[in-house]
Amino acid sequence: MRELVCIVCPKGCRLHVDEENGYKVTGNSCPRGEAYGREECTNPTRVVTSTVAVAGGAHPRCPVKTNRPVPKDRMFDVVRALDGLVIPAPVALGQVIVADVCGTGADIVATRGV
Repeated sequence: MRELVCIVCPKGCRLHVDEENGYKVTGNSCPRGEAYGREECTNPTRVVTSTVAVAGGAHPRCPVKTNRPVPKDRMFDVVRALDGLVIPAPVALGQVIVADVCGTGADIVATRGV
C-alpha cells in the first residue's frame, strides 16, 4: 500500500494506492484524484520550470517551463539541457526556446516576454 497526497486540487486528499490489486485508489474525493494516484504509481510526470539567460534584454533571465509534463526520471536531464543556454532578446511569451527537449516530446517555452 502506497500513501500519497493528491496535488490535483487544493483539497490535498490522502490517497492510498494498493499496487498489488491493480493500483486501486482510495481516499480520493473526486475522479481526478483516482487518476492522479494511479498515474503517480505507474508513470510519474512533472512540468519542469526554470530560467535561461537572456543576452541584450531588459532582464538578465527569462522564466521557462515545459509545455507538458515530462517523465519524472528525466527532469534533471531537462534542467541540464538548459544549463549554460543563452538566448537573444527579444523573447516573446510562449516562444519555443528548445523544441523536443531531451527527446521527451515536450518543448521549453518562455513564460514571460523579455
